[in-house]
Amino acid sequence: MKVTVVGAGAVGATCADNIARAALAEDLVLLDIKEGLAEGKAQDMMQTAALLGFDTRITGSTNDYSKTAGSDVVVITSGLPRKPGMTREELIGTNAGIVKGVAENILKHSPDAILIIISNPMDTMTYLALTDTGLPKHRIIGMGGALDSARFKYQLSQHLHCSPDDLNAVVVGGHGDTTMIPLIRLATWNSAPVTKFLSTEQQQKIVADTMVGGATLTKLIGTSAWYAPGAAGAALVKSIVRDEKKLFTCCVSLNGEYGQKDICLGVPVTIGRHGWEKILDFGLNADEQALFNKSAEAVRSMNDVLKTL
Repeated sequence: MKVTVVGAGAVGATCADNIARAALAEDLVLLDIKEGLAEGKAQDMMQTAALLGFDTRITGSTNDYSKTAGSDVVVITSGLPRKPGMTREELIGTNAGIVKGVAENILKHSPDAILIIISNPMDTMTYLALTDTGLPKHRIIGMGGALDSARFKYQLSQHLHCSPDDLNAVVVGGHGDTTMIPLIRLATWNSAPVTKFLSTEQQQKIVADTMVGGATLTKLIGTSAWYAPGAAGAALVKSIVRDEKKLFTCCVSLNGEYGQKDICLGVPVTIGRHGWEKILDFGLNADEQALFNKSAEAVRSMNDVLKTL
């Protein structure tokens, strides 16, 4: 199994490190446009192999896509990160060109690869990858919902004083501060609804804090977060290469599901060896569906920017 991570910045390097530590691939390629960056980080990671006990061969490459040939899964993290006060929408112009070029170069050497998109604005970049490459829709996966759901579980765990691993909670909709929808009504602590243990005020705060989770970290550390995004990308790789068929919220192409078409948006999907396999209908109530429709409208507005580039 061969995996490539494009972009050796903080998110890409963290994703690659998680993939290597979990021994998810025999060969792992880290590629970046900056001279020497990917090679240096790859060598640094390889020097941990004797300490951590993994056998993955990690190769760094400065923009040489031939080294990515034969990749089964490719994680695209490249693009400008958000700065404090910057919205994901403001990144469209620059990152669209980067993601388009990366996808084209990857597919020249790995035409059967499954693409995982992390680059922001993630929903629009996933839609761009789908429409520009013409790949089957099941091979294009946007990571955002997996990350947002992990942040949702974190917020819930802080109020419930429990392990995040004991929680089932998902965020659907767009991967943005105003477009994501934490489904607290459906969240459970093992089998019990979390709403049994939380006041209305707590529930509202958890939802609000989840929605600005990324912006909060950007303000605190001065750039986009990387540990959780990198781990979320690696979790999707794991479900693919091991054919786990785990349920994640991911940004995928909708064709009538959840009342939407011609858009990539976060919904619950199973992830296996051939990409995302099926969309699960969680049965949104009227209020949740209205929020989902509003989220879709906002994402479509971002997608429309692509037509002007």
